Amino acid sequence: MDRGPSWITRATSGGDAGPPSLLAAVGGWLGIAEATLPFIAFTIVWTATGRDILIGGIVAVGISAVLAIARLLRRQTTQFALSGVIGVAFGAFVASRTGKAEDFFLPGILINAGSAIVYLTSITIRRPLIGLLVSTVTGEGRAWYQDPERRSAYTKASWIWVGLFCFRLSIQLPLYLSGLVGPLAVARVITGIPLFALGVWLSYLLLRNSLPELEGPAETGTSAP
Repeated sequence: MDRGPSWITRATSGGDAGPPSLLAAVGGWLGIAEATLPFIAFTIVWTATGRDILIGGIVAVGISAVLAIARLLRRQTTQFALSGVIGVAFGAFVASRTGKAEDFFLPGILINAGSAIVYLTSITIRRPLIGLLVSTVTGEGRAWYQDPERRSAYTKASWIWVGLFCFRLSIQLPLYLSGLVGPLAVARVITGIPLFALGVWLSYLLLRNSLPELEGPAETGTSAP
């Protein structure tokens, strides 16, 4: 799960200059459920049914679908709802095709590897991804890039996410290669929401003095929407 710097949106709306809500940043209780229940359920059902990947996958997709419907009924964004179902369904499909239960977790591992590469590349070309994402939300354009201090802060924040994704890989990849499904499920949960929340908080600590929107409307010359 990587929902990006979504706390920026909440911090800049309503002129709230306080720290981000970590619960809100991870998508609330539904976000926590989406990031944990399908993977726990798959592993439990797979074990209980004598390692039946198909049944485990069906249960995991079913839980993910129910959570997605819950989001839609609460009129929340369809982005998280659909991405959760698609991700779980794809993992179940891959595992059912290969006959290896650990492949249920492969899409998440690949996403973490790809994310680490993208963040690292953005730092290498001096266009830190956090800066690009935040400027898109705030609508400030390239103003941040012209400020060396802010660019440096965005670069440091981007390094946090490189480290986060690489740490996940260092834990999950050896378990995947060893075919340890149970420990892999536990690692997926532990290095999921808690690590993401830590990344959000550390990013906030680095960026709170660099974002004009977090300093209050009077200092930016604009009022919060």
